[in-house]
Amino acid sequence: MQSKKVRFITAFAAVACLLWLFGLGWTVNDYLFGTNGASAFPVSDEEPAPASDEFKIIALGDSLTRGIGDLEGKGYAGYVSDRLKQAGWNISFVNLGIKGLTSVQLAEQMKEMEIGRQIGQADAVLMTIGGNDLFLGGQTLSNLTDEGIAKLEDEYLNHLEVILGAIQASNPDAAVYVLGLYDPFGELEEGAVTSRVVRAWNYKTMETIAEYANAVFVPTYDLFQQNVSEYLFTDQFHPNEKGYQRMAERVAALIIGTGGQS
Repeated sequence: MQSKKVRFITAFAAVACLLWLFGLGWTVNDYLFGTNGASAFPVSDEEPAPASDEFKIIALGDSLTRGIGDLEGKGYAGYVSDRLKQAGWNISFVNLGIKGLTSVQLAEQMKEMEIGRQIGQADAVLMTIGGNDLFLGGQTLSNLTDEGIAKLEDEYLNHLEVILGAIQASNPDAAVYVLGLYDPFGELEEGAVTSRVVRAWNYKTMETIAEYANAVFVPTYDLFQQNVSEYLFTDQFHPNEKGYQRMAERVAALIIGTGGQS
């Protein structure tokens, strides 16, 4: 009799233990994975979640903004838009780039009411300008004097201040990303000289941009520094698809890294 009672108590304890372990396992599983098998812990995400509202990008400037040399016609600005959409952002994108545009022409464009209206609605403004001022369609290569470059540089910087001032007046809250110049002639005989000129040009551009709130200088020189021909279109001046995508990744990373905030 006593033996049967002991066996009963032992069996009961074993069953109770199994039920407790089952319940614990169920609770842990539900806590960790939820009812659908997904982890209940926050998932680490390298990309800050964008705001649910539309994020509007306005692209201004020359043929690089227009996308000349890219067979798809997107250019860096179009690829920035694509990259943000892939990250889950609700993007509105308007490309106002014009092939061959110089800084004085962009400064004039800033006076147009429609341009001001578009910028006024923007969350971010992307811009490439200055390449046509410096290279003059390749003419600068035949006149690489310090005096000639200094004159072009001074005129460009004055126009850049007008452009940035107009953007800020139209929309003081928009983040402005100004892409620096790369050197398409780095592998030519004049490469050492043109590289020095481009680096100096970029430095003064960066110093000017630093005076404006919410404006960011985005370097591109290093992206093309090695094997520049690999990233150029057949005209050996404009970027190809690879070149534009490298530029776009850098800009998109800056936008994503700040969550679109200036």
